[in-house]
Amino acid sequence: MDIIYRDDVQLGVEQAIDLYRRSTLGERRPVDRPDVFEQMLRHADLVITAWADGVLVGIARTLTDFGYVAYLADLAVDEAYQRRGIGRQLLAETRARLGEACMIVLLAAPAAADYYAKVGFEHHPRAWIQAGAETVSGTVSTRENGP
Repeated sequence: MDIIYRDDVQLGVEQAIDLYRRSTLGERRPVDRPDVFEQMLRHADLVITAWADGVLVGIARTLTDFGYVAYLADLAVDEAYQRRGIGRQLLAETRARLGEACMIVLLAAPAAADYYAKVGFEHHPRAWIQAGAETVSGTVSTRENGP
């Protein structure tokens, strides 16, 4: 099966949410908040998508200045398509669009920590997170921030 990688697709919010739900990343993203998801898509600097027979099966969503640093906010692959090199290729497609010296940083989901070492990332122990507040039914709660 051929996988097509694109950086020129304007994803619909429901289309993106559907993919995140079919990946393990949906557990840590606001899939129940289309308003937030719309902002996530609209304000990303670089979005690479993977398609199999016209179906969205993967995404790499990056915030970057294209020269110094890129924050890989999301790398999600439909669970039915995992272990086929799609994540690796999404990373390669992202890297190809960044400046030669541009570093990529990310916060790994607990289940994906070992994956990133296998694809050339180095562990960095000094990451810090300040979670944002989320209003749910009139109360304020915090949500894990990061993959």
